Amino acid sequence: MNYSISGPFIRYPIATSLLMVGVLFVGLVAYPLLPVAPLPQVDFPTIQVSASLPGASPETMASSVAQPLERQFAQIPGVAQMTSTSSLGSASITIQFDLNRNIDGAANDVQGAINAAGGTLPKNLPNPPTYRKVNPADSPIMIMSATSDTMPLIQVNDAIDAQLAQQISQITGVAQVLIGGQQKPAIRVQIDPAKLVAKGLSLEDVRAQIAITTVDSPKGNIDGKTRSYTIYANDQLPHAKDWNDVIIAYRNGGPLRIRDIGQAVAGPEDMKQAAWANGQRGVFLVIFKQPGANVIETVERIKAQLPRLVAAIPPAIKVSIMSDRTQTIRAAVEDVQFTLLLTIALVVMVIFIFLRSFWATVIPSVTVPLALLGACALMWMAGYTLDNLSLMALTISVGFVVDDAIVMLENISRYVEKGEDPFKAALKGAAEIGFTIVSISISLVAVLIPLLLMGGIIGRLFREFAVVLAMAIFVSLIVSLTLTPMMASRFLKAHEHEQKHGRFYQWSERFFDGMLRLYERGLDVVLRWQFTTLCVFFATVILSGVLFVAIPKGFFPQQDTGLITGASQAAQDISFADMKRIQEELGKVVQADPDVASIAMAIGGGGSALNTGRMYITLKPRDERTATAQQIIARLRPKLDKVEGGKLFLQAAQDVRMGGRATRTQFEYTLQDANLDELNAWAPKILAKMETLPQLRDVATDQQTQGTTLTLTIDRDTASRFGIQPQLIDDTLYDAFGQRQVTQYFTQLNSYKVIIEILPQMQGDLDSLNKIYIKSPTTGDQVPLSTFVKWTTDPVRPLSISHQGQFPSITISFNLAQGVALGQATNAVQAAMAELGAPPTLSGSFQGTAQAFQQSLGTVPLLIVAALVVVYLVLGILYESYIHPITILSTLPSAGVGALATLMLFGFDFSLIALIGIILLIGIVKKNGIMMVDFAIVAERDEHLSPEESIRKAALLRFRPIMMTTMAALLGGVPLMLGTGTGSEIRQPLGYAMVGGLLVSQALTLFTTPVVYLYLDRLSNALLRLGRSEPTDREPPGDSGAVSQAAE
Repeated sequence: MNYSISGPFIRYPIATSLLMVGVLFVGLVAYPLLPVAPLPQVDFPTIQVSASLPGASPETMASSVAQPLERQFAQIPGVAQMTSTSSLGSASITIQFDLNRNIDGAANDVQGAINAAGGTLPKNLPNPPTYRKVNPADSPIMIMSATSDTMPLIQVNDAIDAQLAQQISQITGVAQVLIGGQQKPAIRVQIDPAKLVAKGLSLEDVRAQIAITTVDSPKGNIDGKTRSYTIYANDQLPHAKDWNDVIIAYRNGGPLRIRDIGQAVAGPEDMKQAAWANGQRGVFLVIFKQPGANVIETVERIKAQLPRLVAAIPPAIKVSIMSDRTQTIRAAVEDVQFTLLLTIALVVMVIFIFLRSFWATVIPSVTVPLALLGACALMWMAGYTLDNLSLMALTISVGFVVDDAIVMLENISRYVEKGEDPFKAALKGAAEIGFTIVSISISLVAVLIPLLLMGGIIGRLFREFAVVLAMAIFVSLIVSLTLTPMMASRFLKAHEHEQKHGRFYQWSERFFDGMLRLYERGLDVVLRWQFTTLCVFFATVILSGVLFVAIPKGFFPQQDTGLITGASQAAQDISFADMKRIQEELGKVVQADPDVASIAMAIGGGGSALNTGRMYITLKPRDERTATAQQIIARLRPKLDKVEGGKLFLQAAQDVRMGGRATRTQFEYTLQDANLDELNAWAPKILAKMETLPQLRDVATDQQTQGTTLTLTIDRDTASRFGIQPQLIDDTLYDAFGQRQVTQYFTQLNSYKVIIEILPQMQGDLDSLNKIYIKSPTTGDQVPLSTFVKWTTDPVRPLSISHQGQFPSITISFNLAQGVALGQATNAVQAAMAELGAPPTLSGSFQGTAQAFQQSLGTVPLLIVAALVVVYLVLGILYESYIHPITILSTLPSAGVGALATLMLFGFDFSLIALIGIILLIGIVKKNGIMMVDFAIVAERDEHLSPEESIRKAALLRFRPIMMTTMAALLGGVPLMLGTGTGSEIRQPLGYAMVGGLLVSQALTLFTTPVVYLYLDRLSNALLRLGRSEPTDREPPGDSGAVSQAAE
């Protein structure tokens, strides 16, 4: 058979070379255009809806604001998870949609649902609920701080809000800009109740008057004969000093001004918020990206606009970037790119050591840049990004892509050494080996099919990895069938018998011959002791199963992204002033750590309860610090425990974060019960039990049911004698204690609130209730509140209320202890729950990342089985045999043992990354089997050798190429295994699994495969004798050239 795919390419070298230059060129153009990201785009479409009603209790927010909204949202199709949190004055609902929903379509549905719920929401909501396309559980992409030594905070906040926050939110890809510790300017009218009573006024009278004091209404224009005039008036009062002169009423013929019954001051709109940047009071901006936006592109856009924006801000305000997510992403990507170059160098070195000739090394090495750049061009067409996983795929592929070329070159050079002309040798060798090369590549891509078919978030993660790898293999296949034989026909020297070789050549030749002789001896021993060898083979099969069950299972390696988020918590009855003090103490402890670069923290605001605070800790770059994020958290723990009255829960920010619930620590376990009392009673017991588990650390709960209250009991009979309704009592209390927003004034950039309250020194005192009077609508007399209201501070009520899927829920979150895998932790939690014997109405389930992990557990064994089945089918079709594929697959158990044992030895858990390693091993290791079996079949048929002789000959002849391809793949994994740079924790498990698996399988399969071949050969003969009486020839159909004779 002289015709082959390679024939025309060998005959037309210029066309072939130009074709490859084209591939190179397209790849070089595409590579810089590829967007950079930490991981493939795996964001669930997530939308957060928030509503605020200043002064409303958590129960009011949960029942009258969150509940009507949740009922409407539940009707939207494609909602995967809906959670909500209600606290003092604010409620936020997070809706996570299925992966296949478009976020813009989902947003329209959400807006429709908000409109539909409008009729059932409280009438006094200052603004309708708003939505943002943001996942609150994500870590921010950028944090900026604004501080000033001379300007008051409200002015700093005003400049930052109008100039920076608004402009940055408009940039493409930005979902939300939160202002930490917002101090928005407002005018606060502070009333002294004692003076009011003396003048015969009530708080409601004052409020009614304030509401009509500042207006900005249309006034029309006057159009005269020749001119027209637009009418303006000084109807707005934007300054606090003017407010003190506002007349509220007339008494005894004289005006009664605000300064006679209190004062008006400029202050923040919400007094119960504070923020610090590196220990100095200020405000900071926390910038989140939209689900699906590219981090690096978004941050680049922000940075491009920054100089212009900062120039518009008063110079007294210092704006600085505290944290920038892109630095670690870039560092990680650069690190993988270096790993990639290192791998290429190692692989080329292996080829040189084995082939020891300049051209024989160059020819296969050329396929590496071609395959990688060709893959880049295809990646760009597919819209993929350069990220940790796709670059890892390219690194791993280096070991694969040279294989095809090596096998091709080896076969051609065999003919050249027999003394044939290189051009003829190329045609002959290429035609003969083409089938083997195609079958190796097809079965390698086949292994990746299960990764492509995985569902859910994990499928999303790995699809890119699998496709990129398949692209590289596909391009290398084309190069090996076209460019490699063409170059071999031109550049291989014709064989001369009296060739002089250098010293290195002679030394290495002696070394290889020695190895081959050793192998030959070993092989003969094994062929004598066939049954024992078979038993060893079965032992590895069993051992691989045992190890798979025994190894701790994880989800995704713990990353170190250079950002730690913290959640602080204090006693539930703590005052705002005390909370400020505790937060500052916790901040000082963290800032004292040598590896911490900067720290931004805030308390209050943003829908969180008053006893909680947030902290964003940016670490120094990876090469400037000694410890990883997890180690820093571990060493901060004992120091933070010494702070009296406060706790700080820390978690390292991860790129893969499932679920839309921002929890205090990383993994979440949610309890749900329709009966709120039962839920509140059982949650503390479960929390206490989980705190005792050695596998968990930093166990935290979002249950806050011990908030102190002042509960009023209205005597309705007495109240109605004075004509006073509960509405009037609520309104008066709201005026006094609720930071009530009465009216607003406007500028070109913003609108500002006017707030009514009693004097600040009275707001913290329970005794103030005795000084509040209500004006009776019937008699006009001032009636003390205490006449018809009794109060007590005994009952405790929730500080925050959480729902999941409309039901009340409590989430307990935890971090993992050092060296514990997620699988061990989830098992421990489930065992603890079973032991407690909670009532059946109380359901507990893992949420977020832990839930995704549990779902993945079931699919992992299926994936491995699927990969094996696919390979069997492909090989069976290629070889037209049921039996030979089994021989080829017999190489796999030893690889499994090697990979799992290596991972366990070095303390890794079996994460999804290690799973990729195992699936790739299936692809690499079976090549050894293919090479041996291929040759043995041909020898048995063409040279009429017995099965024993043919497999022995095959094993010895294929020893060198098998060693060579395995070494190439092995060295593809070594840099991944030994890397220590940024992002290396994702790559290490893959490296360890591959290197361990290859080493063990290499040692075992060279001996077990021949024995398995012989046993299966006998089995198939026996079956044939049973099946038919007449003997049949075992020759597979098709031309003998279709199966390779590749040998040295």
